[in-house]
Amino acid sequence: MDKKRALLNVGVSITFKMLVLVANILARRFLIQYLGNSVNGLNSLYVSIIDVLSVAELGIGSAITFSMYRPIVEGDRAKVAALYKLYRKLYLIVGGIILAVGCAVMPLLPFLAKGHETAGVNLYLTFGVMLVSVVMSYAYSAKTSLINAHKNDYITTTINSVATLLMHGLQIAVTIWLKSFEVYLACRIITTSLQWLVTAIIVKVKYGGLTKLKAELDAETKTEVTKNIRAMFMHKIGGVLVNSADSLIISAFISSVVLGYYTNYTVIVSAMIGFISMTFTPLTSVLGHMCVEEDSATAQRYFRFFHTVNFILGTVFFLGYYAVIDNVVAILFGPDLELNKAISFVITMNYFISFMRQATLVFKDATGTFYYDRWKPLCEGACNVVLSIIFVLVFPEDFKVVGVIVATIITNILICHIVEPYVLYKHAFKASPKKYYIRNYICIAAFAAVLVATHFCMVDIDSKWLQFLANGFIAVGIAVVPCLIAILANKDFIHYIRQLKNRKKVQTDTEVEVSEAGETVEKSEEVVLSEKNGEQQE
Repeated sequence: MDKKRALLNVGVSITFKMLVLVANILARRFLIQYLGNSVNGLNSLYVSIIDVLSVAELGIGSAITFSMYRPIVEGDRAKVAALYKLYRKLYLIVGGIILAVGCAVMPLLPFLAKGHETAGVNLYLTFGVMLVSVVMSYAYSAKTSLINAHKNDYITTTINSVATLLMHGLQIAVTIWLKSFEVYLACRIITTSLQWLVTAIIVKVKYGGLTKLKAELDAETKTEVTKNIRAMFMHKIGGVLVNSADSLIISAFISSVVLGYYTNYTVIVSAMIGFISMTFTPLTSVLGHMCVEEDSATAQRYFRFFHTVNFILGTVFFLGYYAVIDNVVAILFGPDLELNKAISFVITMNYFISFMRQATLVFKDATGTFYYDRWKPLCEGACNVVLSIIFVLVFPEDFKVVGVIVATIITNILICHIVEPYVLYKHAFKASPKKYYIRNYICIAAFAAVLVATHFCMVDIDSKWLQFLANGFIAVGIAVVPCLIAILANKDFIHYIRQLKNRKKVQTDTEVEVSEAGETVEKSEEVVLSEKNGEQQE
């Protein structure tokens, strides 16, 4: 595996993710402060609707990027160029479909945004501005995929992150000075245009010769790509029905104002997941190349290592999240915006359970096993929507949001955590997933236990800052125990840590040997010169 490139991709991603997280929180804070939580709820609703519309993307990006890995490794430039041209053509079509469907959805906005009157904005104009900014992004998606397929994720991460930082900066400025939601959303169009321009320039400089090649795909590759796109389409629908449906159901059945409260919590955890997921997602292309070059046993060892890392990161971050989230919301977005503690509890469990799929999903993308569980997302999504609607109607008024999230947890545990590992082990690793199931469900149960323990150990202090610090330290202290147990129980984790230490030791010893050799040479030269000087004096 190209570890240097992997570390570069991860390092750049984590650095920018931290900056984007801060900027996103500030933009939301000023949006709530100057335009109100109702507008904040509408903004969240628009994002969810756009996510639903993006199902038209069909998973083309993941499917074709995976198809590029082998020809790049083998140096088949003609095939890479043909895939790039196919990708560009498909995405232009997708952009047009999203624009048309988005316009057709506009008449339904008043029914999806219950209580939208309190926001005092034009639903159609504001949604239209966001729709245009999203459609524009599909114009350069092929270029972004080409860069990522060459393991240069750090480049696209930098471009996207700088554009996002600029967008949030502009949004904060116009919110304070103009107090206009329309202009706030228009900032997305400005930064998307800049991102498109920069991406096009970089592709022209680095891969200009490649994009100009005239090549056609052979029938076998077309069949493979078509099969993967169909599979990824189903995955995309399932993801939309799970992730975006929750927000749409809360907005339509409860209110868009409650959605605003809910998203204040989820924006923090989503940003946090985006941050810690940078440990995994930038490695997809690197692992894709590794899976082509290495055997199945090596890939399994890396997977078990990353699954342990998955659990450690999830335990530390999500226990900390639960311990301090109420204080964080009050400090960042203002007082009187806290949710019932039961809601924050199920939010934490839901996102942890979802995060525990990271290692599996990254290896599935890297090995291209999209096709074999293509029906899973449809079942997951349909079950989630049905259960969410039933629970939101049955649960008491104060716990309707809890019902929506519990539905997601049930479908996640009973469908995703069973089917996805089965497909990965059977078709990529050629092995049984039984041991993984046991280890994975033990990890989830252990987290649930320590989450309950954290809840009862938390303290109540008048000062929110002191309460924030005290509960944060309590959560981290409790997290140490399950993390140490997970490390000691995983031989592959210990193996790679020792391997890393041995490598550093070898490098140090080599440097010492080189240094000693240099000193020996210098001493030898001094002796020779001394002898010559002695002879000359005689």
